[in-house]
This record gives sequence, structure tokens and C-alpha cells, in this order.
Amino acid sequence: MKKRLLSALMKAGFALLKVLSLLPLRIHYMFSDMMYVIVYYLIRYRRQVVRDNLASAFPEKSAAEIKQTEQRFYHWFCDYIVETFKMATISRSEMRRRMVFKGTEQIEQCWAEGQSCGVMLGHYCNWEWVSTLPLAMSDKGVCAELYHPIENPETNQFFLQLRQRFGSDCIPMERALRDIVKYRQQGRPVVVGYIADQKPNWHNIHLWMPFLNHYTPMFTGSERIIKRTGQAYFYGDVRRIRRGYYECEFKLLDRHPDAVADYQLTERYMQEMEKTIRRDPAFWLWSHDRWSRTKEEFDIRFYEKDGKVYEKMSQEDYAVRMGWKSYWDRRPATKE
Repeated sequence: MKKRLLSALMKAGFALLKVLSLLPLRIHYMFSDMMYVIVYYLIRYRRQVVRDNLASAFPEKSAAEIKQTEQRFYHWFCDYIVETFKMATISRSEMRRRMVFKGTEQIEQCWAEGQSCGVMLGHYCNWEWVSTLPLAMSDKGVCAELYHPIENPETNQFFLQLRQRFGSDCIPMERALRDIVKYRQQGRPVVVGYIADQKPNWHNIHLWMPFLNHYTPMFTGSERIIKRTGQAYFYGDVRRIRRGYYECEFKLLDRHPDAVADYQLTERYMQEMEKTIRRDPAFWLWSHDRWSRTKEEFDIRFYEKDGKVYEKMSQEDYAVRMGWKSYWDRRPATKE
């Protein structure tokens, strides 16, 4: 009974959001400005995480510069939220004006030669709006994006509708390789968007590299899929032109990724991602605790064999070794 009631309430809530999305974007930005005050000053949503991430990523910046970037981040983050909901009803013509793609002719050329493409993106600017790529492409291929299904079915369905509204195909992560191969067997070239700039699960860490002043664990699954399916390797360089207007430029990094040594593609992608972030740091998702996993802990708790990662020490045992009260409360244990 409770589940049915919650489901009905969520459906009603999302229906209301769709109605509200009919309002002009200038009204949405008024809501965003009010939301900023609540999120930043009252709720203080993850403010310490954001500040610590910025300070450690840019040690050369002063406290005043860090705070300015932090505030700009929260302003943009609130804009990102209202812009995402606006996708429910925004017109195709307005979307084309506000989300411009450059370098699509390179993807079209790959399609003409029967080659699919993989585009590496990050949680930078409005990554949801990148799903409107079909508006800028021909119908000679398929535009798709990988996604992690959301546990709540109503929320998952709502975001699938947003992301697929302009013709993009959402592929669940667990079906990525199978669906891409299926498109190839059907003779339909595809361009797939991969977002891989967040922290991987411990058992999926195969590469560490310098990134924003940290020795950082990297996702390598996207590279493996791209190499196995022979996709041309692109980077999507996104920038915010002004409020409500974005541009994504596709940069070809390699037409033949299967000939590149393992992990070099991921390294090139993250180097490009760092250039994008350093150009204007305010538009990256700093609220994510990107660097909570360290190489020191990995070397103590895990080992790699035959391309797989195995655990040799539990979180609890590691906490005892480090003298913490618990793994999640990383303070020194006090003796009675």
C-alpha cells in the first residue's frame, strides 16, 4: 500500500514538473536564483566537499578565488537542475539554438565508412543537453548514450523520457557491449556517449594517473568497449557560452583505437577533461567526492591478477589497521 501511494505521489510530482516546464526559461532562472540561496546558504549542500575538492585541485588559488569558484559552481548547479527539467517541453528549434554541436561532420564521415563512434564526456556543463545530439545529426546512424538505471522506477522512467525525447537511445550499462554489437550486425553505425569522470568501484580500478593535482583512479570500461567494437574515439569538449547556451565540439582522438596500448585512450581522455575543467572550473560536478579512494588504501586492501581485482583486506580490518573508530568515521579510536 505504501509503495503504491509513494508511486502515485511521485507520478503526480513529475506530471507537475512537466507542466511547470512549460514556463519560459527566464522564469526557470528566477527559480534557480532562489534555489541558489537555499542550497548554498541554508541547506549548505555538500559545501565542505566542494570547498575541499576545489582547494586540493587548485592549491595555487587563494581562499578568495576558491570561494568565488565555489559560489559560481552552485549558481551553475541550480541552473543545471532547471535546465534539465525544461527538457520535458522545450521545442526542437529552441533546443537547437541553445545546444550547438561542432565537428559532427567527422562523425558523419565515420558513419559513411561504416564505422561507429564513441564520444567521451564528463559531468561538465549540462551533460543532459548533450542527449539532444540527434537534432544535429542525419538519420544515417543512431545516437545513443550509456546510463545507469535509477533504482526508483518512476524517477528512472522520467529521466529516460527526458533523455530520449529528441531521438537518443539510452543503453543500460550492463547491455552496452551487446547493444552496440547488435547495431553493427544490423548495419546501423552508432555514436555512443560515455561519461567516465567519476570514481570507479574498487574492483573496477585498473589505472591510476595524475588528474587535477591528485593521483586518481580511472574508469577503463568505456575504453574496453570502444576498442572491442572498433569505434572511432572522440572527446566531447563542452563549454558554456552564456547562461542557457552551450556548445559541444567533437575532437577526434583516434580512428583506430584497437591499435592503441591499453589505457592510453583513457589517459588522453582525462588529459582533455582536465584542460576543459581548468579552462573554467565552475562547471564541473565538484559536489561528488571524487578522491575518497586512494592508491595507498588500494595497495593495502586489494591486488590485481589476470586483469581482475581481488580483496585481501576488508573495510573493517583496514579501519582497525589505520586506528579509526570505523571505516566510515575516519577518526582515531580513543582508548578507554
